[in-house]
Amino acid sequence: MNSEHESIIIDEVVKLLQGGSAHIGLKGALKGLPAEARGAAPDKLPYSIWQLVEHIRIAQWDMLQFCLNANHKSPKWPDDYWPNESLPADDAVWENSLRQIDNDLKEFIELVKNEDIYKKLPHGSGQTILHEALQIADHNAYHISEIIVIRRLQGNY
Repeated sequence: MNSEHESIIIDEVVKLLQGGSAHIGLKGALKGLPAEARGAAPDKLPYSIWQLVEHIRIAQWDMLQFCLNANHKSPKWPDDYWPNESLPADDAVWENSLRQIDNDLKEFIELVKNEDIYKKLPHGSGQTILHEALQIADHNAYHISEIIVIRRLQGNY
C-alpha cells in the first residue's frame, strides 16, 4: 500500500474515532445535559447516562493501555467495566471522567497517526492498533447512541 492510501485510511480512522460523519460524538450527545439527568435510568433500561459514560471511559482506557503496555491487566469482565453507582458522586467526578475519555482518545489518535496500525501487537492474540481503533469507534458509537435514546426518553434532547 502506498503512503497516499495509508494516509487516507489513517485520516478516515481518526475521523471515525472522533465520531465519524454518520455519528455524533460524545460531546455532542452530552451537550446541554442537565446534571440531574445523569443518573436517571428510564423504565426497563438497566443503566443511566453516567453508567454509560463511565463504561465508555473504562473500556476505551483498557484498549489504549492494551496497545501501550504489554504488562497491562484488563479489568474483570463485566463487573469492573460498569460502575455500581447510577450517578457520579459530584460534578468533579463527572468532569474527570469526560476529561479522561477525551485525553485517552487523543492519545489513541496519536498512536494511529504515528505507529504501524497493521502490525500485530506482540503481546496480543492477533490484535493490531487498527483493530483496537475500530473496536473503540464501534463501541463508543453504540453507547453514545444509547445516551441519545435515554435523553430522548427523558425529554431533554
